[in-house]
Amino acid sequence: MTVETASLFGSPHIGVYVYANDDVALIPRDAPPKFSGIVREALGVEPYPVSIARSRLIGVLCAGNNRALILPSIAYEEEVNSLKEVLGDVKIVVLEGLKETTPGNLILANDNACLLSSILPKKLEAKIGEALGTPCVRGTIGEFPLVGAVAVATNRGLLLPPTVGEEEAEKLSNIFKVPGDVATVNRGRIFLRSGMVANSKGALVGEETTGHELMRIQQILFGAAQP
Repeated sequence: MTVETASLFGSPHIGVYVYANDDVALIPRDAPPKFSGIVREALGVEPYPVSIARSRLIGVLCAGNNRALILPSIAYEEEVNSLKEVLGDVKIVVLEGLKETTPGNLILANDNACLLSSILPKKLEAKIGEALGTPCVRGTIGEFPLVGAVAVATNRGLLLPPTVGEEEAEKLSNIFKVPGDVATVNRGRIFLRSGMVANSKGALVGEETTGHELMRIQQILFGAAQP
């Protein structure tokens, strides 16, 4: 498992454009073919070009784990149907009637747990938790309500922004049942998910990420530094 660097559309903020679980990656329809190859190599999954709400911001507009994908109400029916074909047995849940349209920024999940932003209504806990097949709680990370943008959770590790203290990091690690610690991406940026995409097989981070940041991310997510 390695951490690779890339850019997309001239931006190091690749996490806003890409979503991945352990079986598949979703990338924008207009992503260059070379980027597809980079995703395939880094994450060990097949990338599929899709759109959500006719937008290329895939990583912002969805959230999920290996069991389910959560979409905003602005997703079009044909897009939902296309995702069903790509994702197979993965359950797709559309948050109908919800004014917030960025599940990727507001939901942090792996196969063990789900943390919902305090921005989201409490009534969604049961619906999202049932779809993901995990316990679901509401809260913040390092006082940020955009829990899905500032942190990255896989079934192997949990990356947290440096605004998180030791006690909170331990609490979140216990919730997600994986080792967790603080890191940055793209030369000190704390919005980790916006700058990267990861699963249990690998990670892809923005090309501005420093060597020290790469080693830190590798260690937290996969337990060892890159050779």
